[in-house]
Amino acid sequence: QGYEGLVEGGDNIKQANWLSVSNIIQLGGTVIGSARCKAFTTRAGRLRAARNLVEHGITNLCVIGGDGSLTGADIFRSEWGGLLEELVQDGQISEEVAQENCHLNIVGLVGSIDNDFCGTDMTIGTDSALHRIMEVIDAITTTAQSHQRTFVLEVMGRHCGYLALVSGLASGADWLFIPESPPEDGWEDLMCERLGE
Repeated sequence: QGYEGLVEGGDNIKQANWLSVSNIIQLGGTVIGSARCKAFTTRAGRLRAARNLVEHGITNLCVIGGDGSLTGADIFRSEWGGLLEELVQDGQISEEVAQENCHLNIVGLVGSIDNDFCGTDMTIGTDSALHRIMEVIDAITTTAQSHQRTFVLEVMGRHCGYLALVSGLASGADWLFIPESPPEDGWEDLMCERLGE
């Protein structure tokens, strides 16, 4: 469950074995769980996460996520030494254990369907999301044609119109709204004219 699992500890942290990773390659990445974690945004939450990692002897962390997850990873990395010191002072870990776990290695992978991270060709999740959108468009296109109706499809992307733009191009959409290019005044009449054609 992402950072939630780190903070809560217990059964959320377990070693992956062959059985636990078998037969999941065709599933979405969220098969391992995903959660927003308010506790991790606080130092107290990160202290609990550090304690749980040290308890399991984990000094390497792979963070897959968007802006919040990767920002959290950077903060966690920068605080790591201080968190260990605090755990030693509170008597939760020994000085020896702190020395053994003194360095936290973090690898950050951009997992965001928005495809809005500079320096990457395509972020993790974008291709899967695009395929799902196209499946939905293929399914409703015949219905729209048989009923001679216009269908409006909204896709995710928060502040990024990549999925809307690419799926619109791939499906031959008649009209498209994306946040990077807000509609100009009078767009309603122009859209109706276009659809009327």
